[in-house]
Amino acid sequence: MCWESWQDYGDVRRRLDLGADPEAFGGGRPLHLAAMSGSPQVVAELARRVADVDALENGTTALWEAVLFDRPDNARALAAVGADPWRPLLGGWSPGRLSLAGPTPDLFPVPEGGPRLTEEEHAAAREGSRLVAALGELHCDGTGLACVAGIDAEEAIRRLEATPADSEELDEVLEDPYAYDMDEISHIVGVTTVPGGCVVTQPWGYAPKMPGVLVRLSVGTVCYGLYANPKSGNQGSVVRNGVVEGWDLHPGGGPDVGFTPEEVLVSYLYRGNAVAHACAFAGLRLTDARAVVGPPDRWVELPRREYWSD
Repeated sequence: MCWESWQDYGDVRRRLDLGADPEAFGGGRPLHLAAMSGSPQVVAELARRVADVDALENGTTALWEAVLFDRPDNARALAAVGADPWRPLLGGWSPGRLSLAGPTPDLFPVPEGGPRLTEEEHAAAREGSRLVAALGELHCDGTGLACVAGIDAEEAIRRLEATPADSEELDEVLEDPYAYDMDEISHIVGVTTVPGGCVVTQPWGYAPKMPGVLVRLSVGTVCYGLYANPKSGNQGSVVRNGVVEGWDLHPGGGPDVGFTPEEVLVSYLYRGNAVAHACAFAGLRLTDARAVVGPPDRWVELPRREYWSD
């Protein structure tokens, strides 16, 4: 079976009638997989055959997965057979409370006196929806970013001791950056002022995420570095006031076991959108994607130095 197979009610029911185990598939739980990508009919059929509709896998229930993956019809199908929307799971969040921050806040009736969002959580949810819409659909494989709070492009350029890019060289690079070896053009980056701070970008490489870049940018503030590695996925890092606080992070990857309540909410709001996650962490309120995809306010050249140590 593949991801789409969970949409085929006839095939799933045939497999179950022939003896397929409704409790296990490929090391996972079929009901969780169906909740993420299946049809409500498949979800209801599996829910009828399992011993516990709220069984846990990696700390979450099938209902949580339906909410996380924005499958409201599947969530309703699960709730209809007794799945508990208000069971605390990751970071103390329940599927029902998490849904209040998403696109279907009326998904479950909230019990009188039941859990609600705080004002801060409401504000985060509103900003998350706005930011994702403002950035639109991005294809950023190979792009490096540094999202920097509280300073503008000019200050970022000063901190990096960067100089204006040579226009002739820049034109040739922009025409076909992948015709060059990365080391030849890693010193060229774009810098753009945005509401809340600035973005340093390199559409073809990882330079903005190098420790020596982030440490210089982060003095007195915080940076979130991102490299959309086309081979291994999105790689994130946090540097605050010159100190690396987090490395090899997975922005846009969704909530996980051990996350704080704040991390769960942010990971839900920006699941599948690493760029928005990076911007939101630094408090950047972009109104469009220009700072990411170009053209930036300024193209500059970094001094030739060792940036892989801070």
